[in-house]
Amino acid sequence: MREGWNVRQKMMLTMAISLGFLGLLLLLSFTLSNENLRLGAGGKNMAPSLTHLFGTDWLGRDMFTRTIKGLRLSLAIGAFTSLISVLIAVVMGICAATFGKAVDAVISWVIDLFIGMPHLVFMVLICFIAGGGIYGIVLGISLTHWTALARVVRSEVLQIRNAEYIQISRSYGKSAWYVARKHMIPAIMPQVLIGFLLMFPHIILHEAALTFLGFGLSPQTPAVGIILSEAMNHISTGKWWLVVFPGLLLVTVVKSFDSIGEQFRVLAEPVSSHE
Repeated sequence: MREGWNVRQKMMLTMAISLGFLGLLLLLSFTLSNENLRLGAGGKNMAPSLTHLFGTDWLGRDMFTRTIKGLRLSLAIGAFTSLISVLIAVVMGICAATFGKAVDAVISWVIDLFIGMPHLVFMVLICFIAGGGIYGIVLGISLTHWTALARVVRSEVLQIRNAEYIQISRSYGKSAWYVARKHMIPAIMPQVLIGFLLMFPHIILHEAALTFLGFGLSPQTPAVGIILSEAMNHISTGKWWLVVFPGLLLVTVVKSFDSIGEQFRVLAEPVSSHE
């Protein structure tokens, strides 16, 4: 009992540290001045120092400011895109489990189609067709990340759709929308929240990947993908800080969200997580 409680405390501490780190980054992103992003504001190609923690780039922009503000943009896009993917997954999963075998077969076929295609290629294709920009990135990522969670939702709804309280609700003439909204969605909400948290870091990485490949955002936007893409042209000249610090911070943010999602999954489903 005491050992289990200690494990739980360690998980809560890990989540608190990760949330604190992410909160600090968000706070910094709003306090750092945009003056540091002006061309030539801090001297060109300066190595990391106390004045410029991540150095400056070939245009004199402060890399610390660019990286922090780029991560804020990635987090905003990631949150919005994850929400859209979760909504698609919940709707598809509930429809597959409640509207008969024909609907289930069609949705399962769509899921298999999306899973069978190369992930990055599919995202690039959708983003290109949508015309790029933030709209293209959000559409490309959200339409390719809902499938795994939809399967989880479908499985959960199949287990509870014949529950007594749901049957009673139907016997009173309640509509399928009412049953889904009042009974099914609250029952699957822990799985949906876990899916959202575990989806978030993958979406941040894919947003950076699309931006790195040149899809979506303008070069003036302080996005991590753009920073890394531009820095590739200067690595051979010894300006290592242009890649190392933004890359490490991106990986740290992704791992922090991944840790939060995994710890929440263990706390929410302690039995299944230890099987």
